[in-house]
Amino acid sequence: MTATARLQPDAAPVTTVMVVPGMHCAGCMAKVERALAALDGVEEARVNLTARQVRVEHDPALEVPALVDALSAVGFASQPRGEEVAPPPSAVKPLLPALAVAGFACMNVMLLSVSIWSGAEGATKELFHWLSAAIGVPAIIYSGMPFFRSAWSALSKRTTNMDVPISIGVTLATALSLYETMNHGQDAWFDGTLMLLLFLLAGRALDAAMRDRARAGVDALLRQAAPGAMVVAKEGGLQWLPSTDLVPGMVMRVAAGERLAADGEVVSGASRFDQSLLTGESAPIAAASGDPVLAGTLNLENPVDVRVTAAGSGTTLAEIARLMEASGQVRSAYVRIADRASRLYAPAVHSLAALTFAGWMLAGAGVYQSLVYAIAVLIITCPCALGLAVPVAQVVACSALMKRGVMVKDGAALERIADIDRALLDKTGTLTLGRPLPDPVTLDALPADAAAVALGLASHSRHPLSRALVEALAARGIKPAELTEVGEEAGQGLSALWQGRKVALRRPDSASGIATTLDIEGQPVWLIPFADRLRPDAAAALDKLRRLGIEPSILSGDNPGAVAEVARETGLTGQGNASPQDKQEAIARLQGAGHKVLMAGDGLNDGPALAAANASIAPGTASDVGRQAADLVFLGDSLEALPLAVRTARSTMRVVKQNFVMAIGYNLLAVPLAMAGLVTPLIAAVAMSTSSLLVIGNSLRLAGVGR
Repeated sequence: MTATARLQPDAAPVTTVMVVPGMHCAGCMAKVERALAALDGVEEARVNLTARQVRVEHDPALEVPALVDALSAVGFASQPRGEEVAPPPSAVKPLLPALAVAGFACMNVMLLSVSIWSGAEGATKELFHWLSAAIGVPAIIYSGMPFFRSAWSALSKRTTNMDVPISIGVTLATALSLYETMNHGQDAWFDGTLMLLLFLLAGRALDAAMRDRARAGVDALLRQAAPGAMVVAKEGGLQWLPSTDLVPGMVMRVAAGERLAADGEVVSGASRFDQSLLTGESAPIAAASGDPVLAGTLNLENPVDVRVTAAGSGTTLAEIARLMEASGQVRSAYVRIADRASRLYAPAVHSLAALTFAGWMLAGAGVYQSLVYAIAVLIITCPCALGLAVPVAQVVACSALMKRGVMVKDGAALERIADIDRALLDKTGTLTLGRPLPDPVTLDALPADAAAVALGLASHSRHPLSRALVEALAARGIKPAELTEVGEEAGQGLSALWQGRKVALRRPDSASGIATTLDIEGQPVWLIPFADRLRPDAAAALDKLRRLGIEPSILSGDNPGAVAEVARETGLTGQGNASPQDKQEAIARLQGAGHKVLMAGDGLNDGPALAAANASIAPGTASDVGRQAADLVFLGDSLEALPLAVRTARSTMRVVKQNFVMAIGYNLLAVPLAMAGLVTPLIAAVAMSTSSLLVIGNSLRLAGVGR
């Protein structure tokens, strides 16, 4: 959801990103957005729960302290995000100790409770109650802290949240259990209270784990640029400067093997640059004087001087990071449902508990018994099963996919993938393997001695083409020839002596496409062409996508000729020379027409498109940025991962809907029973836990999905 208000006339809005570490649920999102919407001058406020940030479009006259105060008034500490603000800490780690303590204490107290249920009486029962209190009270205080702190923060600001009724129920149940223990009572509910906390913490930890795995795509992008560069001073000296100090006009001296720290143009020297992170193309790009080069690309061969044209936040890399971040604000439909439910949950539970207490008081039950029934209502209405309905199904489905070689980084993406009806696929590294392979017909035609020489030469180089040639020849059982005086000339190739004759593996003077030449003195020159190959099962995978109702097409930054060739092989339509903005615009057009879009890509230039699409997938061979930006990563060469992910996502969403039906049905049945006094706090905790177990058991059916 977005929050809107009027801007002052003729004022251009500014954007402020506020870091709000305390957000952890849909109710927090709604509260933050509503608080900012209430400020005059706010045009839009949109929360990114994964990053725990809110992007605010507002009138320049509305200053940051006003935004901080508005969030503080509803219980959220915040600060504006600066260039150097660290990413938010893990949301899972603080929950794990509390979860472990609750689990350990719950098991031990349940063992004592079994003895009481089995008929222990008199002093034995009282001893077990005291032992349960000794274990349970400290554990409840410690494990309940995440809920108690959240509830107190809300109450201190004269507001409420979903943790308030949970905290009240836990506190009252613990207090009554202590009262019963001290007064030799029949019942104590330490076991039920600990079980309640255990399931609540498990649900919150599962959800937080998914959010942690979905974070850090933008940070990975910015890490692709070098931390600094050697800058040529006016007097000719060299000085290393961090990338934050680089400004346009400076000249960087970039050695072979270094990444560029800023965008620029070559002013002296010539080299080849690995731009696969940007374009997805595995072939290096030659650049000489006057040619542009981009931050994050790798200088492969020769030292060059590069005049800075853009640095810091002005680089192409930073612009792509901003596009990815802006695209990462999409809200899940189930988050929106939880958002609306969170507004009703706390007041509804408080009202039902108060009504139960008042009703039983009027019926003459007395304060103690009326309070017991009210506590049962607070516990039995806990939204634990609802909270587990989505994350447990996602975790089980993600585990099943991982066993099939598909890693899911954002569990919420399964919801989006289930609705996909269009798929846009990058060419290099996605439809194809992304690594040039030597032509097998040419290799088979090589004489045995020539193949041995080629293998011997190629084994002395780390160039991608040499490595591919080594793998292909070794797979044919070729043994390398014994060579002497082996040398490699940057940008040209390898040379050596073989049986007294000169041999070389070089770049051809002129050839279409990617190739190398094998030159053996006294023999004809062999041209060995290389080509990127389609993934072996691409056609079958694309056909399965169509049968699932998904129309695939190619959207690539590669040259139109290469795209057209792959389009002919696959029977797809295709667009080449697509920039990151072009890809985003193509996705936006399809989304505007009502389509749900899956983007599959592997390069840095695919990052914004992967983030902007409804769902995204990248191969394991993709750049770090591509893998970070994508929702799913498939680890093998098979394109079958795409239809597998869609089938699994659709099965997951069917299970999620079933979980919601069971959780809601449980509350419709259990709440009236609790209000009628037919349920004790212990039975309420057991019932709540049983509803959670039903949801978990139903979700476990997804373990076999895709087999």
